[in-house]
Amino acid sequence: MTIPAASPHTMNTYGRLPVALSHGKGLRVWDTNGKCYLDGLAGIAVNTLGHAHPKLTPALQDQIGKMIHSCNYYHIPNQEALAAKLVELSGLTNVFFCSTGLEANEAALKLARKFGHNKGIEKPEIVVYEKSFHGRSLATLAATGNEKIKEGFGPMMEGFIRVPVNDIEALKKATIGNPNVAAVFMETIQGEGGIQPMRIEYLKAVRQLCDEQDWLMMIDEVQCGMGRTGKWFAHQWAGILPDVMPLAKGLGSGVPVGAVVAGPKAANIFQPGNHGTTFGGNPLAMRAGVETIRIMEEDGLLENATRVGKHLRSALEKNLSHLQGVKEIRGQGLMLGIELEKPCGVIMNRALEAGLLLSVTADTVVRLVPPLIITEAEADEIASILVPLIKSFLAENA
Repeated sequence: MTIPAASPHTMNTYGRLPVALSHGKGLRVWDTNGKCYLDGLAGIAVNTLGHAHPKLTPALQDQIGKMIHSCNYYHIPNQEALAAKLVELSGLTNVFFCSTGLEANEAALKLARKFGHNKGIEKPEIVVYEKSFHGRSLATLAATGNEKIKEGFGPMMEGFIRVPVNDIEALKKATIGNPNVAAVFMETIQGEGGIQPMRIEYLKAVRQLCDEQDWLMMIDEVQCGMGRTGKWFAHQWAGILPDVMPLAKGLGSGVPVGAVVAGPKAANIFQPGNHGTTFGGNPLAMRAGVETIRIMEEDGLLENATRVGKHLRSALEKNLSHLQGVKEIRGQGLMLGIELEKPCGVIMNRALEAGLLLSVTADTVVRLVPPLIITEAEADEIASILVPLIKSFLAENA
């Protein structure tokens, strides 16, 4: 019997595909009617360890049998354990835990404003970027550079200065002589913006400018962090340290975990009463974060992301980069985008029919962010499905 994929009682907030997923194992998932798919999306860079991981699953089952939630009136030992690990991996000093990337980015914006007020700035301003995406709350929406998703929600919150990516002179021009600037807020690699990386030289130049001007450098690593590019955090390829770093997505391998990691300049801005959360840092989420990092280290998943990411990108470049209609193949590690010259949302549906989960972002970019456990053989399998789909699309739209 066919089980329909329908959600008539939930709000119509997503353009859902006609499938309902039932279960998964490793890099494969099955729908409610038994069809198998290769997961090239990982729940949008969330399922770091794939599905039903043999080390993560029993650890979460153990935690559920002990305690799922405790409010933050009390110390939660795994909060400290996860915070200490993130401090070790990042070179920063303190962590605030929440549940989502939006919350982490919202907290970062609050930190920047409080930082400005502490300096005597009445109306702090934050530099943000074209094509950026930081969330859908009113503050993160205002910071986001996608005008289409802002429609109908104005007026937007004030206090943002928008600049183009990878243009240090544009940043200087937009801020020169402005005493209200408190922070620069960017994604190391823009995810929803079409897998757009900030260049290493640019990251270094922004770090230097923030130091000279006494601004916070805030780097949104929600999608590109947690080993996805082959380093724990994508900005580490530039050898810099941010002052504030929001995290989420892959941190809990599917269990909702968000975090704001801060360095000395920002770590003590929040004091009791300034910020908080009910669900953030609960025992289940913290166990998921602790175990995710432990398994990533044990299984060498950063090295795997680098190796398999190069392998997959090479296969895509070999078969696609020379074709008319393919603008660019870019990204790093297991965060890859194939930009086409024309809107290609239909490829998402066709990939689903062919047994591959992926997404199309910024209208023209096919995005691949598979679980970090992917093998070279599975990468070849992704390429073998995707390449013909793109070639067929290009032939139709030639």
